Amino acid sequence: MTNLTGSAPGRVNLIGEHLDYNGGRCLPIALTQRTRVSVAPSDDGQLNITSGGLSWSGLPVERAEGWASYVAGVLWALDVDVALTLEVSSDVPIGAGLSSSAALECATAVAVDALLELGRSSAELAAACVRAETSYVGAPTGGLDQTTAMFARAGQALLLDFATASLTRVPWHPEEDGLSLLVVDTRVAHDHAEGGYRDRREECERAAALLGVEHLAHATSLDGLPGELAGRARHVVSEQARVDAFADAVRDRDWKSAGTLMTASHASLRDDFEVSCPELDTVVDVALEHGALGARMTGGGFGGAAIVLVPEEQAAAVRVAVDDAFTWRGWHAPGHLTAIAGPGAHVE
Repeated sequence: MTNLTGSAPGRVNLIGEHLDYNGGRCLPIALTQRTRVSVAPSDDGQLNITSGGLSWSGLPVERAEGWASYVAGVLWALDVDVALTLEVSSDVPIGAGLSSSAALECATAVAVDALLELGRSSAELAAACVRAETSYVGAPTGGLDQTTAMFARAGQALLLDFATASLTRVPWHPEEDGLSLLVVDTRVAHDHAEGGYRDRREECERAAALLGVEHLAHATSLDGLPGELAGRARHVVSEQARVDAFADAVRDRDWKSAGTLMTASHASLRDDFEVSCPELDTVVDVALEHGALGARMTGGGFGGAAIVLVPEEQAAAVRVAVDDAFTWRGWHAPGHLTAIAGPGAHVE
Protein backbone atom coordinates (compact mmCIF):
# COMPACT_ATOMS: atom_id res chain seq x y z
CA MET A 1 0.00 0.00 0.00
CA THR A 2 1.23 3.47 -0.83
CA ASN A 3 0.16 6.71 0.77
CA LEU A 4 -3.01 8.45 -0.38
CA THR A 5 -4.34 11.93 0.28
CA GLY A 6 -7.95 12.71 1.04
CA SER A 7 -9.29 16.23 0.58
CA ALA A 8 -12.50 17.69 2.02
CA PRO A 9 -13.95 21.21 2.16
CA GLY A 10 -15.09 23.56 4.86
CA ARG A 11 -18.61 24.86 4.45
CA VAL A 12 -20.92 27.77 5.08
CA ASN A 13 -24.61 27.27 5.72
CA LEU A 14 -26.43 29.87 3.64
CA ILE A 15 -29.54 29.54 5.79
CA GLY A 16 -31.21 26.96 8.02
CA GLU A 17 -29.28 27.16 11.28
CA HIS A 18 -29.88 24.53 13.98
CA LEU A 19 -32.37 22.72 11.76
CA ASP A 20 -30.40 19.54 11.03
CA TYR A 21 -30.92 17.98 14.46
CA ASN A 22 -34.51 19.30 14.47
CA GLY A 23 -35.49 17.35 11.35
CA GLY A 24 -35.58 20.40 9.13
CA ARG A 25 -34.04 21.62 5.89
CA CYS A 26 -30.74 23.47 5.47
CA LEU A 27 -29.00 25.06 2.49
CA PRO A 28 -25.19 24.89 2.73
CA ILE A 29 -22.39 25.20 0.20
CA ALA A 30 -18.90 23.76 0.42
CA LEU A 31 -15.98 26.16 0.35
CA THR A 32 -12.90 26.01 -1.84
CA GLN A 33 -10.84 26.08 1.38
CA ARG A 34 -9.95 22.47 2.17
CA THR A 35 -8.34 20.07 4.62
CA ARG A 36 -6.00 17.39 3.31
CA VAL A 37 -5.04 14.20 5.10
CA SER A 38 -2.23 12.04 3.77
CA VAL A 39 -2.47 8.43 5.00
CA ALA A 40 0.13 5.68 4.82
CA PRO A 41 0.81 2.41 6.66
CA SER A 42 2.81 2.94 9.84
CA ASP A 43 6.10 1.09 10.26
CA ASP A 44 6.17 1.27 14.07
CA GLY A 45 2.85 -0.35 14.97
CA GLN A 46 1.48 2.97 16.19
CA LEU A 47 -1.22 5.34 15.07
CA ASN A 48 0.67 8.56 14.32
CA ILE A 49 -1.19 11.81 13.61
CA THR A 50 0.60 15.08 12.81
CA SER A 51 -0.65 18.55 11.93
CA GLY A 52 1.86 21.34 11.57
CA GLY A 53 3.89 21.34 14.77
CA LEU A 54 1.39 19.14 16.62
CA SER A 55 1.57 15.38 16.91
CA TRP A 56 -0.16 12.47 18.63
CA SER A 57 0.91 8.84 18.77
CA GLY A 58 -0.63 5.80 20.40
CA LEU A 59 -1.78 2.28 19.78
CA PRO A 60 -4.49 2.03 17.10
CA VAL A 61 -7.05 1.14 19.79
CA GLU A 62 -5.89 3.84 22.21
CA ARG A 63 -8.25 6.77 22.76
CA ALA A 64 -7.02 10.11 21.42
CA GLU A 65 -7.95 13.46 22.92
CA GLY A 66 -8.16 17.04 21.65
CA TRP A 67 -7.70 17.76 17.95
CA ALA A 68 -6.42 14.22 17.25
CA SER A 69 -9.74 12.77 18.42
CA TYR A 70 -11.43 13.93 15.21
CA VAL A 71 -9.06 11.71 13.22
CA ALA A 72 -8.97 8.77 15.62
CA GLY A 73 -12.74 8.97 15.97
CA VAL A 74 -13.20 8.36 12.25
CA LEU A 75 -11.00 5.25 12.43
CA TRP A 76 -13.06 4.08 15.41
CA ALA A 77 -16.33 4.69 13.54
CA LEU A 78 -14.99 2.80 10.51
CA ASP A 79 -13.88 -0.07 12.79
CA VAL A 80 -10.27 0.33 11.64
CA ASP A 81 -7.54 -0.63 14.10
CA VAL A 82 -4.62 -0.66 11.65
CA ALA A 83 -1.37 1.16 12.42
CA LEU A 84 -1.33 4.24 10.19
CA THR A 85 0.51 7.52 9.79
CA LEU A 86 -1.70 10.51 8.99
CA GLU A 87 -0.42 13.98 8.10
CA VAL A 88 -2.90 16.85 8.19
CA SER A 89 -2.76 20.20 6.40
CA SER A 90 -5.56 22.73 6.02
CA ASP A 91 -6.51 26.24 4.98
CA VAL A 92 -10.00 26.01 6.52
CA PRO A 93 -10.09 28.59 9.35
CA ILE A 94 -10.30 26.83 12.71
CA GLY A 95 -12.97 27.86 15.19
CA ALA A 96 -14.75 30.08 12.67
CA GLY A 97 -17.91 28.02 12.34
CA LEU A 98 -16.82 26.86 8.88
CA SER A 99 -16.75 23.19 9.82
CA SER A 100 -13.03 22.60 10.05
CA SER A 101 -13.77 19.51 12.15
CA ALA A 102 -16.00 17.88 9.53
CA ALA A 103 -13.46 18.71 6.82
CA LEU A 104 -10.83 16.88 8.86
CA GLU A 105 -13.12 13.92 9.48
CA CYS A 106 -14.22 13.56 5.86
CA ALA A 107 -10.71 13.96 4.44
CA THR A 108 -9.59 11.22 6.82
CA ALA A 109 -12.52 8.99 5.89
CA VAL A 110 -12.06 9.10 2.12
CA ALA A 111 -8.30 8.60 2.39
CA VAL A 112 -8.55 5.65 4.79
CA ASP A 113 -11.39 4.09 2.79
CA ALA A 114 -9.30 4.25 -0.38
CA LEU A 115 -6.04 3.11 1.23
CA LEU A 116 -7.58 0.10 2.97
CA GLU A 117 -10.07 -0.59 0.14
CA LEU A 118 -13.02 -0.59 2.53
CA GLY A 119 -15.52 0.06 -0.25
CA ARG A 120 -17.79 2.33 1.80
CA SER A 121 -20.26 4.59 0.02
CA SER A 122 -20.25 8.35 0.46
CA ALA A 123 -23.35 8.05 2.64
CA GLU A 124 -21.66 5.43 4.82
CA LEU A 125 -18.54 7.57 5.16
CA ALA A 126 -20.60 10.63 6.07
CA ALA A 127 -22.48 8.62 8.70
CA ALA A 128 -19.19 7.36 10.15
CA CYS A 129 -17.92 10.93 10.41
CA VAL A 130 -21.08 11.97 12.24
CA ARG A 131 -20.61 9.09 14.69
CA ALA A 132 -17.01 10.12 15.18
CA GLU A 133 -18.02 13.64 16.18
CA THR A 134 -21.07 12.82 18.27
CA SER A 135 -20.05 9.56 19.96
CA TYR A 136 -16.25 9.71 20.06
CA VAL A 137 -15.50 13.43 20.33
CA GLY A 138 -18.74 14.17 22.17
CA ALA A 139 -19.93 17.15 20.12
CA PRO A 140 -23.74 16.96 19.65
CA THR A 141 -23.83 18.09 16.01
CA GLY A 142 -26.57 17.10 13.61
CA GLY A 143 -24.91 15.89 10.42
CA LEU A 144 -25.13 19.01 8.23
CA ASP A 145 -21.38 19.53 8.06
CA GLN A 146 -20.35 15.99 7.18
CA THR A 147 -23.13 15.61 4.62
CA THR A 148 -22.08 18.82 2.93
CA ALA A 149 -18.41 17.87 2.90
CA MET A 150 -19.14 14.50 1.31
CA PHE A 151 -21.79 15.43 -1.26
CA ALA A 152 -21.03 19.02 -2.34
CA ARG A 153 -20.38 20.00 -5.92
CA ALA A 154 -18.84 23.15 -7.37
CA GLY A 155 -21.39 25.84 -8.17
CA GLN A 156 -24.18 24.21 -6.16
CA ALA A 157 -25.90 24.59 -2.83
CA LEU A 158 -27.37 21.50 -1.19
CA LEU A 159 -30.95 21.61 0.05
CA LEU A 160 -30.74 18.94 2.73
CA ASP A 161 -33.88 17.55 4.34
CA PHE A 162 -32.98 15.82 7.57
CA ALA A 163 -36.44 14.35 8.13
CA THR A 164 -36.42 12.45 4.83
CA ALA A 165 -32.63 12.17 4.36
CA SER A 166 -33.06 13.67 0.89
CA LEU A 167 -30.84 16.05 -1.05
CA THR A 168 -31.77 18.54 -3.77
CA ARG A 169 -29.12 20.52 -5.64
CA VAL A 170 -29.69 24.25 -6.12
CA PRO A 171 -27.48 26.27 -8.52
CA TRP A 172 -25.44 28.86 -6.62
CA HIS A 173 -23.80 31.52 -8.81
CA PRO A 174 -24.25 34.97 -7.23
CA GLU A 175 -21.08 36.12 -8.99
CA GLU A 176 -22.91 35.87 -12.32
CA ASP A 177 -25.13 38.71 -11.08
CA GLY A 178 -22.28 40.82 -9.72
CA LEU A 179 -22.56 39.69 -6.10
CA SER A 180 -20.07 38.29 -3.60
CA LEU A 181 -20.66 36.16 -0.55
CA LEU A 182 -18.20 37.36 2.07
CA VAL A 183 -17.29 35.35 5.13
CA VAL A 184 -16.17 37.36 8.16
CA ASP A 185 -14.43 35.36 10.88
CA THR A 186 -14.96 37.22 14.14
CA ARG A 187 -12.10 35.27 15.79
CA VAL A 188 -14.45 34.55 18.69
CA ALA A 189 -13.85 30.88 19.42
CA HIS A 190 -16.61 28.43 20.24
CA ASP A 191 -16.65 24.80 21.30
CA HIS A 192 -19.57 22.61 20.27
CA ALA A 193 -18.50 19.74 22.51
CA GLU A 194 -19.85 21.66 25.48
CA GLY A 195 -21.73 24.78 26.48
CA GLY A 196 -24.47 26.61 24.65
CA TYR A 197 -24.80 24.43 21.56
CA ARG A 198 -25.56 21.38 23.67
CA ASP A 199 -28.02 23.44 25.73
CA ARG A 200 -29.90 24.55 22.62
CA ARG A 201 -30.17 21.02 21.32
CA GLU A 202 -31.53 19.79 24.65
CA GLU A 203 -34.01 22.70 24.77
CA CYS A 204 -35.26 21.81 21.29
CA GLU A 205 -35.69 18.19 22.32
CA ARG A 206 -37.74 19.27 25.34
CA ALA A 207 -39.88 21.57 23.19
CA ALA A 208 -40.57 18.79 20.67
CA ALA A 209 -41.54 16.41 23.49
CA LEU A 210 -43.94 18.95 25.01
CA LEU A 211 -45.53 19.55 21.60
CA GLY A 212 -45.76 15.84 20.87
CA VAL A 213 -43.87 16.01 17.57
CA GLU A 214 -40.96 13.90 16.39
CA HIS A 215 -39.21 16.83 14.73
CA LEU A 216 -39.49 20.36 16.09
CA ALA A 217 -39.20 21.80 12.58
CA HIS A 218 -42.60 20.25 11.80
CA ALA A 219 -44.49 21.81 14.70
CA THR A 220 -47.65 23.65 13.65
CA SER A 221 -48.45 25.27 16.99
CA LEU A 222 -46.29 26.47 19.87
CA ASP A 223 -49.15 26.61 22.36
CA GLY A 224 -48.19 25.51 25.83
CA LEU A 225 -44.47 26.09 25.59
CA PRO A 226 -42.87 28.18 28.34
CA GLY A 227 -41.20 31.42 27.27
CA GLU A 228 -37.63 30.26 26.62
CA LEU A 229 -38.65 27.06 24.87
CA ALA A 230 -41.22 29.00 22.85
CA GLY A 231 -38.42 31.21 21.56
CA ARG A 232 -36.31 28.22 20.57
CA ALA A 233 -39.24 26.62 18.77
CA ARG A 234 -40.26 29.90 17.13
CA HIS A 235 -36.80 30.17 15.57
CA VAL A 236 -36.85 26.59 14.29
CA VAL A 237 -40.31 26.86 12.72
CA SER A 238 -39.75 30.30 11.20
CA GLU A 239 -36.28 29.35 9.96
CA GLN A 240 -37.77 26.36 8.14
CA ALA A 241 -40.05 28.70 6.22
CA ARG A 242 -37.11 31.01 5.45
CA VAL A 243 -35.05 28.14 4.04
CA ASP A 244 -37.75 27.21 1.54
CA ALA A 245 -38.31 30.84 0.54
CA PHE A 246 -34.56 31.43 0.22
CA ALA A 247 -34.10 28.39 -2.04
CA ASP A 248 -36.90 29.68 -4.29
CA ALA A 249 -35.35 33.16 -4.36
CA VAL A 250 -31.97 31.76 -5.36
CA ARG A 251 -33.51 29.69 -8.15
CA ASP A 252 -35.25 32.86 -9.38
CA ARG A 253 -32.06 34.92 -8.91
CA ASP A 254 -34.08 37.24 -6.68
CA TRP A 255 -31.10 38.31 -4.60
CA LYS A 256 -32.88 41.17 -2.84
CA SER A 257 -35.39 38.74 -1.34
CA ALA A 258 -32.61 36.29 -0.51
CA GLY A 259 -30.74 39.01 1.37
CA THR A 260 -33.83 40.02 3.32
CA LEU A 261 -34.32 36.41 4.40
CA MET A 262 -30.69 36.14 5.52
CA THR A 263 -31.05 39.18 7.75
CA ALA A 264 -34.32 37.89 9.19
CA SER A 265 -32.56 34.62 9.98
CA HIS A 266 -29.91 36.47 11.94
CA ALA A 267 -32.51 38.38 13.93
CA SER A 268 -34.22 35.11 14.83
CA LEU A 269 -30.93 33.49 15.89
CA ARG A 270 -30.08 36.56 17.95
CA ASP A 271 -33.42 37.13 19.64
CA ASP A 272 -35.28 33.79 19.77
CA PHE A 273 -32.45 31.25 19.72
CA GLU A 274 -29.92 33.47 21.53
CA VAL A 275 -26.78 32.11 19.89
CA SER A 276 -25.29 35.32 18.52
CA CYS A 277 -22.71 37.58 20.17
CA PRO A 278 -21.78 41.29 19.93
CA GLU A 279 -19.10 40.63 17.31
CA LEU A 280 -21.49 38.77 15.01
CA ASP A 281 -24.19 41.41 15.48
CA THR A 282 -21.70 44.13 14.64
CA VAL A 283 -20.66 42.44 11.39
CA VAL A 284 -24.30 42.17 10.33
CA ASP A 285 -25.22 45.74 11.29
CA VAL A 286 -22.14 47.32 9.70
CA ALA A 287 -22.46 45.29 6.50
CA LEU A 288 -26.08 46.33 6.06
CA GLU A 289 -25.15 49.97 6.66
CA HIS A 290 -22.59 49.74 3.84
CA GLY A 291 -24.72 48.27 1.09
CA ALA A 292 -25.08 44.55 1.81
CA LEU A 293 -28.29 42.93 0.59
CA GLY A 294 -28.29 40.66 3.61
CA ALA A 295 -26.10 39.25 6.36
CA ARG A 296 -26.32 36.64 9.08
CA MET A 297 -24.27 34.56 11.44
CA THR A 298 -23.50 31.09 10.13
CA GLY A 299 -22.73 27.91 12.03
CA GLY A 300 -23.70 26.98 15.56
CA GLY A 301 -23.16 30.43 17.01
CA PHE A 302 -21.58 31.76 20.20
CA GLY A 303 -18.81 33.12 17.98
CA GLY A 304 -17.45 32.01 14.64
CA ALA A 305 -18.34 33.68 11.36
CA ALA A 306 -20.97 35.77 9.63
CA ILE A 307 -21.77 35.77 5.92
CA VAL A 308 -22.58 38.85 3.88
CA LEU A 309 -24.28 38.98 0.47
CA VAL A 310 -23.05 42.19 -1.15
CA PRO A 311 -22.55 43.71 -4.62
CA GLU A 312 -18.97 43.10 -5.69
CA GLU A 313 -18.22 46.81 -6.05
CA GLN A 314 -19.11 47.37 -2.39
CA ALA A 315 -17.38 44.32 -0.94
CA ALA A 316 -14.11 46.12 -0.20
CA ALA A 317 -15.95 48.93 1.60
CA VAL A 318 -17.78 46.41 3.77
CA ARG A 319 -14.51 44.74 4.76
CA VAL A 320 -12.94 48.08 5.69
CA ALA A 321 -16.00 49.20 7.64
CA VAL A 322 -16.12 45.94 9.61
CA ASP A 323 -12.40 46.16 10.37
CA ASP A 324 -12.81 49.76 11.55
CA ALA A 325 -15.75 48.80 13.78
CA PHE A 326 -13.74 46.03 15.41
CA THR A 327 -10.76 48.32 15.95
CA TRP A 328 -12.95 51.02 17.48
CA ARG A 329 -14.37 48.48 19.94
CA GLY A 330 -10.96 47.12 20.87
CA TRP A 331 -11.60 43.66 19.40
CA HIS A 332 -9.14 41.46 17.54
CA ALA A 333 -9.12 42.09 13.79
CA PRO A 334 -11.53 39.77 11.95
CA GLY A 335 -10.58 37.50 9.08
CA HIS A 336 -12.11 37.71 5.62
CA LEU A 337 -12.61 35.36 2.71
CA THR A 338 -14.90 35.14 -0.29
CA ALA A 339 -17.07 32.03 -0.33
CA ILE A 340 -17.20 30.18 -3.64
CA ALA A 341 -19.14 26.92 -3.86
CA GLY A 342 -16.55 24.19 -4.20
CA PRO A 343 -16.50 20.40 -4.63
CA GLY A 344 -16.90 17.75 -1.96
CA ALA A 345 -14.53 15.20 -0.49
CA HIS A 346 -12.37 13.06 -2.76
CA VAL A 347 -8.98 11.39 -3.02
CA GLU A 348 -6.45 13.57 -4.80
